[in-house]
Amino acid sequence: MHDYTDHIDSLADEIIAYSRWRMEADRMPLGKALTEDELRSQVGSTVTPSGIGGGEALRLFSEVLAPACLSIDHTKYLSFVPAAPTEAAALFDVVVGASSIYGGSWMEGSGAIFAENEALQWLADLAGLKADAGGVFVPGGTIGNLSAMVGARGAAEARLKAKGRDRPNRWCFLISDTAHSSVPSAAAVMDAEVIKIATGPDRRLNGPAVAAALDELGDRVAGVIATAGTTNLGVIDDLRSVGEACNERDVFFHVDAAYGGAALCVAEQRPLFDGIELADSIIIDPHKWLFAPFDCCALLWADPDQGRAVHAQHAGYLAFLDSQGDWNPSDFAIHLTRRVRGLPFWFSLATYGTDAYGEAVATTVELARVAGEKIRAADHVRLVWEPSLSIVVFERIGWTADQYQACTEAMMSEEIAFVVPSRHDGEPVFRFCFINPRTTVDEIEEILASMA
Repeated sequence: MHDYTDHIDSLADEIIAYSRWRMEADRMPLGKALTEDELRSQVGSTVTPSGIGGGEALRLFSEVLAPACLSIDHTKYLSFVPAAPTEAAALFDVVVGASSIYGGSWMEGSGAIFAENEALQWLADLAGLKADAGGVFVPGGTIGNLSAMVGARGAAEARLKAKGRDRPNRWCFLISDTAHSSVPSAAAVMDAEVIKIATGPDRRLNGPAVAAALDELGDRVAGVIATAGTTNLGVIDDLRSVGEACNERDVFFHVDAAYGGAALCVAEQRPLFDGIELADSIIIDPHKWLFAPFDCCALLWADPDQGRAVHAQHAGYLAFLDSQGDWNPSDFAIHLTRRVRGLPFWFSLATYGTDAYGEAVATTVELARVAGEKIRAADHVRLVWEPSLSIVVFERIGWTADQYQACTEAMMSEEIAFVVPSRHDGEPVFRFCFINPRTTVDEIEEILASMA
């Protein structure tokens, strides 16, 4: 089973051929879901005592299973936060899988970790963090936020211990009412409380509100979490005033920039993130808007020792690695075993250059602006929020929630587009999230026309 045979050599050619075909944008299917019964009738049983052979397994995947999955990188997949890996990143993901590199310790993966750190440093520099900042790539924003929150709790415990004060019975985190759903989920894992601070009409968390809450809650607060690019609207909190409120009180400040942080590489967008450099930790997901394949979230620590203090694992079998004093990625998040998931991102950055990244992100910001203008000019739809970053939120005038749902199902059934309803102030809306710079204005017009 582990021999490299003629059969495997032929199978490798077939897999590479399929991968080439899949990456050609003009051939990419949108795809649509099938029921389990439909799939069972077409696929049958694939896991058998004697196997079905690689060729047959690949045929079933390419002809039946893959078309039953949505192509997240399709130009008309505009829901949630899509992904659009570059060809170089997708290709190098194959190399990562074939290379069997363990990415938890420097000793075992120094070359790959060096490359990952180059990519992490670029992100840290974009955010304005100090030169000794560092981090690690984790699977996604949920693990990134959880790891950062554990770091915040550790820093708070150390602060209270230094002052001779007892830790609270239960820690809490301050977040806005627009924070990502992963934050309350992470707090629940920690048995911590989240206290939501109401935002005003601009939906931005601000410093005065945070300062008032910190002064009231005192030692109960483990950290404050701001958002740089909310999922639904693309709103960026007032990072400067929130960061200053935290820094003045020596409270850990974390910024969830999982989606929006990519816009830091566009000079015209950078002022929106003023104050992000005050953060103690930041997450940015390259698999969202920086054209990396799943799964890839950058967790950055302004002071990496704060991450190491709470996440480094100690055991007899790890003692040799610990004694080397090297940069071990397993020390900076909730994990030990890890794949070098940052390598496809690094390879793409190295291949195309950072200027190309700025241009691609700027293209999608421009798509959002143009979509907003198209919506303003149409009679049947209306903007409900000014386009922010690459997100456009609008309503179909006069429609009920059921009509929104029916329209979405029809677009999916006909493979026109994947645009699902969302909610804004309790009312149904449509939402575009532009991640793919290959999306065209004609495609935007086609989708809007299908809603008439």
